[in-house]
Amino acid sequence: MTTGPNNSSPAERRATPDHQVDVVVVGGGPAGMTVAGDLARLGRSVAVLERWPTINPSSRAFATMARTLEMFDARRLADQLLATSTTTPGVKLFNRAKLDLTHLRSRYQFAMITPQTNVDQALERYAAEQGADIRRGIEVVDLAQDGSGVTLAARHRGDDNLGSNVTWRATYVVGADGAHSTVRDLVGLEFPGKSVLSSVVLADVKVTGGPHNSGLTLGDTPNEFGFLAPYGREDESGSWYRSMTWDRHHQVPDTDPVSEAEIVRVLNLAMGHDVGVIEVGWHSRFHCDERQVRDYRVGRVFLAGDAAHVHSPMGAQGMNTGIQDGVNLAWKLGAVLAGADDSILDTYQRERYPIGKRVLMQSGLMMRSVIVHARPARVMRNLLASIVLSIPKLRDLIAGSFAGTELRYPSAAGESKVVGTRATEVPLYEGRLTELQRRPGFVLIRERDNISTIDNGGTEFLIQARRTDVGPALLVRPDGYVAWVGSSTSVSGKEGWRTVLFQWTGESS
Repeated sequence: MTTGPNNSSPAERRATPDHQVDVVVVGGGPAGMTVAGDLARLGRSVAVLERWPTINPSSRAFATMARTLEMFDARRLADQLLATSTTTPGVKLFNRAKLDLTHLRSRYQFAMITPQTNVDQALERYAAEQGADIRRGIEVVDLAQDGSGVTLAARHRGDDNLGSNVTWRATYVVGADGAHSTVRDLVGLEFPGKSVLSSVVLADVKVTGGPHNSGLTLGDTPNEFGFLAPYGREDESGSWYRSMTWDRHHQVPDTDPVSEAEIVRVLNLAMGHDVGVIEVGWHSRFHCDERQVRDYRVGRVFLAGDAAHVHSPMGAQGMNTGIQDGVNLAWKLGAVLAGADDSILDTYQRERYPIGKRVLMQSGLMMRSVIVHARPARVMRNLLASIVLSIPKLRDLIAGSFAGTELRYPSAAGESKVVGTRATEVPLYEGRLTELQRRPGFVLIRERDNISTIDNGGTEFLIQARRTDVGPALLVRPDGYVAWVGSSTSVSGKEGWRTVLFQWTGESS
């Protein structure tokens, strides 16, 4: 905790804030706008403070995975994004091996390919439509928290006049302000890890000889790699792709300019043929780190997205993981603000930290396998990839891990192993679970034979549905994961769904 450059005491600043809301979200990227939109949808007052005056045009992400699309569907965003995007059934890897997404346990058996700016715009519209107060060009310069809330000092970006600081008071703060997070620094959290890959070049390229399939395509040699993702924009002269390239023998600082000749040369070498680049649009050079904070929560301050974890871009995990951080955190903040016990906010760390750690591991493993140099190691890599990805059970487990559909949260001792798994694919008479979750709240899924709606005792934000297949009743959290398994007639007591609902929401019937 810090008092920063503002000389007034925390008590003085708390007494006369310029603005007061339930939650301040610092950072208006995908994770931040998800938190803001979800909280506003719950009727909470929320402000987004974003230092960029407009949406960042140099965003690196381009692939939205199945689990994120399911969450978008619950917010009426999936169809509108898919209407202007292209999709890919998988990723072509080494030696004809393929990460196949067509067997995912999801209605989205593909990845959506679109520049992150399109996702950013959709999430910002969502947050604004729900009622979030979005302030752009504002940077946070100070943060102090106490037992009842957090006070922030902010000012227009680039304004060094301390007298122009505006104070915000909030019950909670979410730092979703990226890899160079100001919030993370202000609460004194270290960001342990290291740089693992430098001088990676991203670009939008128009080519005449791109991959003949519609999938994401990786090409590599011992010294270069190239990656192409189709945007689905084409005309008589060629097609547009997002490219990513790397050259072992051309390692330069991020500030060195990127030439079109460099992009063309490395891409052609990696793909093994001239892909026919006829135009280069936006491009950027960057390095990637593997870092993760040890604590996602410090008192009343939480970190989400790149502020909490960064990693290799391999596997298209960053934006998706950040959005899923936001979905997990927002409903819990909303529940506590509505009267639930503060301890449920500790489950954010317990559930999302292991996911972030796993993402670092699997994206790092993929990155290291791509840049391996020694010929025997490359031969072994190609052989293992072909064998492992040809075994259906392993293929689907790996694909589901990258897509997010096979990730789960831990269940407590004595709980059913179904607790913590995603309920999205449970078939319902009332339609898709994600359609029901367009209204926020828990969902009680009754057994197929239980056709009568159960008295919910006046419990707010409880939706009921009935499964069409054989299976137990489920209580599903607002983020789509199972909180309880049992008989729908078991209402109270240790095994009852109302007891579990009370534990999460504080609502007693």
